[in-house]
Amino acid sequence: MIMATSREGYYDQGRSITRPPLFKGTNFVYWKNLMQMFIKTEDYELWNIVTKEPYIPMTTIDGKALKKTKEKYTQEDYARLSKNYKAMHILYCSLDANEYSRICACELAKEIWDKLVVTYEGTSQVRETKINMFVHQYVLFKMQPEETIKEMFARFTDITNKLKSLGKTYTNEEMVRKILRCLPKSKWGPKVTAIEDAQDLRSLALNDLLGKLLIHKIHLKEDEEEAQPKRGVAFKTTN
Repeated sequence: MIMATSREGYYDQGRSITRPPLFKGTNFVYWKNLMQMFIKTEDYELWNIVTKEPYIPMTTIDGKALKKTKEKYTQEDYARLSKNYKAMHILYCSLDANEYSRICACELAKEIWDKLVVTYEGTSQVRETKINMFVHQYVLFKMQPEETIKEMFARFTDITNKLKSLGKTYTNEEMVRKILRCLPKSKWGPKVTAIEDAQDLRSLALNDLLGKLLIHKIHLKEDEEEAQPKRGVAFKTTN
């Protein structure tokens, strides 16, 4: 029996729908995306608590908004405040011992999330620098010689996912057009023109585009094989 081994950056709980993905200090972008989806599926309101300002029970006295004392909390106040602790509990369960020690003094789920983001993605200025770097890679993106369609798509997706995690997104049409422009014209020019003429690029999904390009690649390979000269068969003669 072959046992699964743990390795750096691998989230051994990432396949579970009941346990949050475990963060061990590496590959933060991947964990961040998994964690966002996990929290939203648990309770969408929790994601607002993690990313927005916390709920503060308020009351109005003589026309002025004042913070409530605990003695005046209602059941609704307690219910909404408990959401913060539920979000904190999920975040606690997703961190190993080293990462937990980094945030254990935090009192708000948003404070925990922000501290992790700043630690692994940097301040807003650092994130802006990273965005500029990945945007530069996006703008100059081209299919490399000897690179397969799948390898090119994987490299492109890695760049766009990193940009998305930093808050920079492109529309589906922009990404489809970028893929079409990055293909070598010598082999792909006619196919690119055919796709642009026949398809509405605003609604053409990237996966559908990948499928069309893979099929065309198969046809190109068949044409290359047919174009190769066929060798004659030599028979041995006897007297």
